[in-house]
Amino acid sequence: MNHINKLKIFNDPIYGFISIPNELIYDLIQHPYFQRLRRISQMGLSYLVYPGANHTRLHHALGCMHLMQKAVETLRFKGVVISNDEECALLIAILLHDIGHGPFSHAMEKSIVEDVNHEAISLLFMNQLNKEFNGKLSLAIQVFRGEYHRKFMLQLISSQLDMDRMDYLKRDSFYTGVAEGNVNSERLIQMMNVVNDVLVIEEKGIYSVEKFLLSRRLMYWQAYLHKTSLVAELILMKVLKRAKELTLKGVSLPCSEALGYFLQNKISLEDFDSEKLDLFSQLDDFDIISALKAWQKQHDFILSTLSKMIINRDLLKIKLSAEKIPMEESQSLKEEFAKQYHISAIDAGYFIFRGKIKNQAYSKEAEPIRILKKDKTIEDVVEASDQLNLKSLSKLVTKYYICFPKQLI
Repeated sequence: MNHINKLKIFNDPIYGFISIPNELIYDLIQHPYFQRLRRISQMGLSYLVYPGANHTRLHHALGCMHLMQKAVETLRFKGVVISNDEECALLIAILLHDIGHGPFSHAMEKSIVEDVNHEAISLLFMNQLNKEFNGKLSLAIQVFRGEYHRKFMLQLISSQLDMDRMDYLKRDSFYTGVAEGNVNSERLIQMMNVVNDVLVIEEKGIYSVEKFLLSRRLMYWQAYLHKTSLVAELILMKVLKRAKELTLKGVSLPCSEALGYFLQNKISLEDFDSEKLDLFSQLDDFDIISALKAWQKQHDFILSTLSKMIINRDLLKIKLSAEKIPMEESQSLKEEFAKQYHISAIDAGYFIFRGKIKNQAYSKEAEPIRILKKDKTIEDVVEASDQLNLKSLSKLVTKYYICFPKQLI
């Protein structure tokens, strides 16, 4: 019987070689639940703006695991005691932190699986994997849920300066070509330390933290909230909403079995048993794209028109404003569109709608990024910084949008 070598390495375009540290992590990576992440795009429909942004959640998860390995190595070098079991738990928790994402990342959360966020589904997957792996993920789940007594471990996984953000900013910057998002994750990790069970950044790393926060702000405006990416995702949510509406009225739509199930049923977190989780694990970007291709030919005007918009990248017009857009403006556009296409004003709402987006690079209300000063005192990065722009980065910026068909311009 051949013994498989499970201590393999990946060649990553961002970090070079990434090593798999143990056989348990190899087996988790090989599991169908994790392999599904190859078919979930990291940046949703952003490839419609940045053609290179075709990287996946699997790329990101492996990158996060690599950064976590570096963080553990750095902290141990500085005298922070982390056992092998704790290290393994940290690596598993960060590897699986996004395993609950649905197709095109966030679009599913607001349309098909309405009231269940990806973090909750990630936890369901982790619990299911824990059963399959005979309880070997128990400590990782404890850390992921914030129930482990060593507080800094959760901060490495989920905080305002965690491995997740460090990887996605650097990776998304690389694949989109938006150079402003490129952060020095290596330097940030080297500056990490733990004081009184809390993660801190040594004072000499403060400029790297400032650059990290500025990069985050710029990536949100230039990539994540780019108006074309935004309108594409909003249209996709409208498509899925319409598909669900028609399915619940008894209309049979061509799609995969898994997608059909979630269109036909309203699923709450309590409904997510192992059978539903297995169905969810069969959903990926390909289900949605193949459905959109088929739905272009449907008789329903709304479903077919919106599907064509995404497939052919002929999207709605989106206008951004610093001021709230009056309801009268959208109402008059709805009436005009309804008249042109002989549909109701309610149906015109699928094509003309308003909303708002928010961008805050650093929240003073959330867990702060703490700077360890030379005199051993600890200060919030905003107070420790001599840069005025950090105060502005902690302000919440809201922009308002209206979407409408181009022919109404």
